[in-house]
Amino acid sequence: MNNMQSTPEGEVILVTGGAGYIGSHVVRNLGEKGFHPVVLDNLSSGKERAVLYGELVRGDVADSELVGSILRKFSIRSVMHFAAFIQVEESVAQPLKYYENNSFNCLRLLKVCLENAVENFIFSSTAAVYGMPERVPVDEQAPLLPINPYGGSKLVSEMLLRDCAAANPGFRYVALRYFNAAGADRRTRLGQDYRQPTHLLTRALKTALGQYPRLDVFGTDYPTPDGTAIRDYIHVDDLAGAHLLSLAYLKGGGASRVFNCGYGIGHSVLDVITSAKKVTGIDFPVVHAARRPGDPATLVADTGLIRRELGWSPKIPSLEEIVTSAWNWEKKLAAGKP
Repeated sequence: MNNMQSTPEGEVILVTGGAGYIGSHVVRNLGEKGFHPVVLDNLSSGKERAVLYGELVRGDVADSELVGSILRKFSIRSVMHFAAFIQVEESVAQPLKYYENNSFNCLRLLKVCLENAVENFIFSSTAAVYGMPERVPVDEQAPLLPINPYGGSKLVSEMLLRDCAAANPGFRYVALRYFNAAGADRRTRLGQDYRQPTHLLTRALKTALGQYPRLDVFGTDYPTPDGTAIRDYIHVDDLAGAHLLSLAYLKGGGASRVFNCGYGIGHSVLDVITSAKKVTGIDFPVVHAARRPGDPATLVADTGLIRRELGWSPKIPSLEEIVTSAWNWEKKLAAGKP
């Protein structure tokens, strides 16, 4: 264990994968609200410097003995689970890698949590569980028909949560189905920091900085107004806020629920590129390429449920604001000042 405090101030929350992109923003939010996050991360993609509050335990969520010792040491009753692989294209090529890490390791984690009287569990899920929805915007009651192993692996975890909660009255969960997380901490303390980023906006901005020779647009023949895929982009700070509201909801006795996390607004790939060029002032090269396997044409959230049940509302609903925050972060990274 790394520098585990014996008497931390504030309620201790275990955050798996808390050194990654979304997890680190939630950890920052937890710390600012007076909680004490204990981050468990193997740093396969996360960064130690991204853990701004609490403490980091370097280890794997599959290590049940380690997880159990953390839960017991701090008498932890609330867990937030982010540790997962997230690349759709890779999941198509290596499905077992995704089911082993995203599904089987979630099973291991849940088993240890139940053995140690964890009461509240917040799960990082995905809109990929919907596959290609017949109706858009898509609500939480839509059929769950994932079209790639990434979405499938997250759906298996949701099923595990549902069944564990049904069998254990003292255990409740919130599963947050993310649409497209984007942007960065507006004080440029945190942002996407992957070795090989696959997110459209991050790739676009790195191309603007000259770190890639061109930006590939995968698919220009979708049944959308401009032929490119449409997604619902949500600023990572708004997404982090949904986790804190979910925690308060569960601690207040709320029943297990699933919520979409998006803005209910769709932007095409070309919309994002146009915004990136406007914000950066750089007309970087763009090349049209074939569709990637496992990509739906349109995914936009119906956000009525999370607004009604959690009182959540977006603070940064502008695509240009999202792009600007990400651009400021990318410039900081490029200057060697993470």
